[in-house]
Amino acid sequence: MFRLEPRSTRSYTAAWASPVLALVLTAVTGGVIFMAMGKDPGAALYLYFVEPLTTGSGLSEVAVKAGPLVLIGIGLSFGFRAGVWNIGAEGQYIAGAIAGGGLAVYWHQSESALLLPAMLLLGTIGGMTCAAIPALLKTRFNANEILVSLMLVYVAELLLVHLVQGPWRNPQGWGFPGTRMFPDAGTLPLLLRGQRLHLGSVIVLAAPFIAWFVLARTRFGFRIKVFGQAPLAARHSGVSSGRIVWQTLLIGGGLAGLAGVIEAAGTIGQLMPKISPGYGFTAIIVAFLGRLHPLGVLLAGIAIAVTYIGGEGAQISAGLPKAVTGLFQGIILFYLLAFDLFTRYRIVLPTRDTIQE
Repeated sequence: MFRLEPRSTRSYTAAWASPVLALVLTAVTGGVIFMAMGKDPGAALYLYFVEPLTTGSGLSEVAVKAGPLVLIGIGLSFGFRAGVWNIGAEGQYIAGAIAGGGLAVYWHQSESALLLPAMLLLGTIGGMTCAAIPALLKTRFNANEILVSLMLVYVAELLLVHLVQGPWRNPQGWGFPGTRMFPDAGTLPLLLRGQRLHLGSVIVLAAPFIAWFVLARTRFGFRIKVFGQAPLAARHSGVSSGRIVWQTLLIGGGLAGLAGVIEAAGTIGQLMPKISPGYGFTAIIVAFLGRLHPLGVLLAGIAIAVTYIGGEGAQISAGLPKAVTGLFQGIILFYLLAFDLFTRYRIVLPTRDTIQE
């Protein structure tokens, strides 16, 4: 039997080429799947990956979809670089939407210019509060942050459903679950008439460059890198593991919460039982597809957003099922993990001596 042996060095070129190859092979695999479904693979792939980029409205929708993916992906990349596995960004996203959106629900007649900044701040704090629970349990009781953060997703989802169907339900909503529409002072202004692109996209666009500066040019970013690559050496040099866990989880939770309130105040305009198509989980793919680099996450977020918009268009134009979008994202992750395996390890075939043994 063959075995895997760790490589002494990793190729920098291979590490960055693997996401591109993963996307190419995903397109090839998608073509085979479409052919098996009786669809023209060329036309279907065009609908998915090209058509969203050919019109102004399509580009606007891609930017809107990419926003939360990029923001959450950047937050997760801080933790993943340090070996802190925050899998509950979906719950932190919802917690941020609840905290920030709740302010607009209670002050639904407000015209104050301070309402929107307060909502963004509260949304960030809401996401951080949700992330603080796994941080506390990890540092105090050595609980697994993967399980704790993941379980909190269900808590956040059920809390949102309770609020929008109960105390926060719109009294003029004809019994439908959902809050009042946010006041104009609590919504992000649109940037283009007739399209959904809003001011939140500008905030998101600035985030990768700020994150790059923090990770590449500050002592804090260096500590994260050292702790992730050599935790034992980091501890001996005085880096506190507990502090790194708290800092990276709070950053990830804060950015996820900010993404949640931006989505609620920019795209939706109210709180609803389902305010996310799974951005928190998809952002994990975005983070690794972007190689945990802020600018790479920006490009990866745009690429995944194209699959969302292309999938919606393909449902209408070609009658393709919505599940194909999730299938594409899963295939991308599969190929990415496969390429990562071969960049970290090499296959060693059995020799005659090992066979005899």
